[in-house]
Amino acid sequence: MNRPFYYTNVDVDPTDADVVYVNNEGFYKSTDGGRSFQRVSTPHGDNHDMWINPDNPDIMVQSNDGGANVTLDGARTWSTQHNQNTAELYQVHTDDQFPYWIYAGQQDNSTIAVPSQPPGTRVGGRAAFWEAIGGCETGPAVPKPGNPNIVYSNCKGRFGRYNRATGQEWQYYVGAVDMYGVNPSTLPYRFQRVVPIEVSPHDPNTVYHGSQYVHRTRDEGKTWETISPDLTAFRPERQVTSGKPITRDITGEEHYSTLYVIEESPLEPGVIWTGANDGPVHVTLDDGETWVDVTPPGLPPEGRIQSIDVSPHTPGKAYVAAYRYLLNDFQPYIFKTENHGDTWTLLTDGTNGIGEFNPTRVVREDPDREGLLYAGTEYGLFVSMNDGERWMPFQANLPMTPITDLRVNRKDLVVATMGRSFWILDDLSPLHQLNEQVAAAPVHLFEPRDAYRMRYGARRGSSADPEYLPAGAVLWYHLADEASADLTLEIADASGNVIRRFISGEREEMAPEVQGMRGPVPLQSEPEALDTGAGLHRFIWDLRHAGPMTTSGRQGRGPMAVPGTYTVRLSHGDETISTTLALLADPRLEGDVSQADMEAQLAHNKAVGELLTRHARMVRSIRESMEGLDETDAHHRALKAIHDQLVTDNSDSYPPRMLDSQIRYLAGMTSRADQLPGRDAYQRLATLTSSLDAVMMLLDSVMEEMNQAPASSGR
Repeated sequence: MNRPFYYTNVDVDPTDADVVYVNNEGFYKSTDGGRSFQRVSTPHGDNHDMWINPDNPDIMVQSNDGGANVTLDGARTWSTQHNQNTAELYQVHTDDQFPYWIYAGQQDNSTIAVPSQPPGTRVGGRAAFWEAIGGCETGPAVPKPGNPNIVYSNCKGRFGRYNRATGQEWQYYVGAVDMYGVNPSTLPYRFQRVVPIEVSPHDPNTVYHGSQYVHRTRDEGKTWETISPDLTAFRPERQVTSGKPITRDITGEEHYSTLYVIEESPLEPGVIWTGANDGPVHVTLDDGETWVDVTPPGLPPEGRIQSIDVSPHTPGKAYVAAYRYLLNDFQPYIFKTENHGDTWTLLTDGTNGIGEFNPTRVVREDPDREGLLYAGTEYGLFVSMNDGERWMPFQANLPMTPITDLRVNRKDLVVATMGRSFWILDDLSPLHQLNEQVAAAPVHLFEPRDAYRMRYGARRGSSADPEYLPAGAVLWYHLADEASADLTLEIADASGNVIRRFISGEREEMAPEVQGMRGPVPLQSEPEALDTGAGLHRFIWDLRHAGPMTTSGRQGRGPMAVPGTYTVRLSHGDETISTTLALLADPRLEGDVSQADMEAQLAHNKAVGELLTRHARMVRSIRESMEGLDETDAHHRALKAIHDQLVTDNSDSYPPRMLDSQIRYLAGMTSRADQLPGRDAYQRLATLTSSLDAVMMLLDSVMEEMNQAPASSGR
């Protein structure tokens, strides 16, 4: 058996004491009380735990580093693991492309990168967007600022520079010594499993890497310089070959007295902080020339410095999260300094929101609001609005799971978990603007963050698909009490024209769209309803104008609004609150589609929409006029003939396409992408308009004749 030191578990069949299961790197079963074992296949290795049904022991749930699996036949067959978001992630980084991508090391898989929003369509569904990006399961994987095709990745102390464009990874190991099976006391450099990689916030070509020393490269790893002494609490007696005499378990991954975190100040170049997995915190104020031990005096020795966050707002300010549960200490430890570590304040005394027996893994300060802190713990997520004086649970729909790392990118909170994959809390704007006046106001409309004109759908095709934020503008409002009258939300363009109106209790019914067989197309999100209950509410405007009428009386999907400044108005009774929204073009369109192109597209698509509305009114008028008429009536036959020119008869395969299909076909051609309509689109619009005008003349003639004729016997 391998890896005995931290996840060997023994379970006994509750109905037969001779049947014993052992979870280890492999999964083993004994039927003779442990005298002999047979290995049992499971969907994944590194087996940790299991549950046996006490009433039917053939039914078991077993967990491993791939997720959970169920057997109904005593472990002969298992259920799939490809139906659950159970990735174990060690850390998280984000890049600066659009949409931004998320990076981490995933236990027993690889490093992994996934998009925060779908960058397009892909055969295989949304779950097919992920990429392996160098290194291995441990990570980290840190994208190079300004060039997300380059990723600096780690695999258990081995540094690599991965090129996403070529799929090749250059290997530059500091010291180039194979650590597996080697007594750590003989190693020149001690690297642990999750080796820190820090890209300087001031120079994307400067990268820091940590053993017991801080190593720095300015040429992507080709050459390294050591810029620190040993920054750990090195004790020779801890540097031994582990596992003997039963199992030699010296994998070269669990070295003690190594650096676990390196962070350079975003405000002060050359101010670099380190934390070790055996307790010390150090800082240099002169780019590594001198280092000072600034370990918080209230932190017991030998714990792991799990994270350091250097304030993006105030020089000298930093936060430290320490993790000591492996030493049987389950207390939360988050410290703050405002003077480069000269003095520290404990922000987690067990009584101010994060309770005792809740080990802390990570703390981050929001880059958009000073003193807004997020803390990831063994048992969920917490937030502080006052720089750590008080903490509040911040769980919402996030599973109760260990939080391993946090990052804020473009007002999103990105969360890495140990067992429930990545999560994103989309749009932190309410937290950035929340104050006592906002909380006390009967109705408050928050200033929205900039929205981007993007085309994708948020509906999931399967349980394996990611859950994306619906495309559109995120609008937040707060009601102190349940609304006593209808809420109305209006979107007005720069000229003051209301292009969309939503009223609580009046959920829009959208006509379904036929996707056809043209391959992957963006799925559309259904419009939301305004919530009138007390509390904070999110509403997403899908960036569309009001749509055309359909023959069913429902509203079709309107054209997309063009980039610009819009007014958002929220009305409740006699009170109206307004704010502005900036709608920006998708940055990926630069040089391909212009503002003028999109304005021309909007004008064209509005004209097509008006044609659809005219068509729908004609059809509804004809159908109303036909009601009560006998089918043999001359007027009925005349109306039916006009109706058949307007509406495609879909009762048979491949019917001739009438005006309804022809207009919708044109609408589809110019609404799938951001584009300038082509000449054929304008010509076809003119032709269809003339055709509809001609049919309208026929209809007017029949209707005039019906109005002049005496009432028929068919009525």
